[in-house]
Amino acid sequence: MIKGIPADKKIILFDGVCNLCNYSVLKVLKYDKKEQFVFASLQSDIGKKIMTYLQINPKKIDSIILYEPTITYDIKSSAALKIMNGFGGLWKMTQIFWLFPRAIRDFFYDIIAKHRYKWFGKRESCMLPTEKLKSKFL
Repeated sequence: MIKGIPADKKIILFDGVCNLCNYSVLKVLKYDKKEQFVFASLQSDIGKKIMTYLQINPKKIDSIILYEPTITYDIKSSAALKIMNGFGGLWKMTQIFWLFPRAIRDFFYDIIAKHRYKWFGKRESCMLPTEKLKSKFL
């Protein structure tokens, strides 16, 4: 286990300099009514520790990672679908995408990921959470 991470929360690792990723984090914060998610950027020390612990090579996986301590982790489209499932309500409709093989889902995910800086822009540094949101970031 890694020191400093809550065992009872799902951890979302995201690209802290990607505008699309930061927008997605804000959406998760809005819809996470069960307070089940916390965040760390891939570029942060804790993000790097988690990737090392999970034996994820950051040069090969430049993606969203959903880590459930002591349970499992998911990447790419599987991570996104599990996150959306956690919201409940109409978000459950996104689960229809599980019908598609992971290779097909990830193919489209990878296209967006490859072009995310070009299409959505890039920040100079990671987003700084407000005082109210600091407890949601590792």
